[in-house]
Amino acid sequence: MYVVGVVVAIDDISVRYTVLTLDDGSGATIEAKIVRRVPGMGNNVETPSNTVVDNLNVITKLGSEFNITVGGQVLDIGTVVKVKGTVSEFRAFKQLELKRIWIVPTTNEEVRAWQETAAYKQKILSKPWRLTSSEHNKIKNDIKAERRKEREYERLKEEHEARKKEQKKARAEYLAQKEARYEARRRKEENIMNAGALI
Repeated sequence: MYVVGVVVAIDDISVRYTVLTLDDGSGATIEAKIVRRVPGMGNNVETPSNTVVDNLNVITKLGSEFNITVGGQVLDIGTVVKVKGTVSEFRAFKQLELKRIWIVPTTNEEVRAWQETAAYKQKILSKPWRLTSSEHNKIKNDIKAERRKEREYERLKEEHEARKKEQKKARAEYLAQKEARYEARRRKEENIMNAGALI
């Protein structure tokens, strides 16, 4: 999904996430979530940025310095951007998980970006999407296979839990028997030692 809008808020949520709030002129705002790479996690492949978006960096330093750069340019409130992302949901609110971002530097480029978005909507999104019967059957079969897989997983999980419960019960019985044998032996030894003792 593409959105062209003005950055109206920037929130540094945590070491993993930063959120841009965009106003696209529709009367509502949408949050664009930036996923940051955490040092030491994942592979050691060198990447062009510290986020999952190659041209976007989140710069934080001790104290109060906090900046976001897109292609080396500082992103600030009031900057017009074009973003591409996947729609997700967080606490019952829709948000975009950012995949690409560009700064729109001039009004002409902003108009061009709006025209591209309108053309995309007209050419792609406004046309009904139809599935052939074979595609429909494949999707249905995939869903059934996924459900079978989930049921099998649940069955195996229940069997595993039952085995664990049986093992725990057997262990408790073994320990109880061991304790009973130990107690019987202790009493026997106590009786032997007490035999002949003065009372």
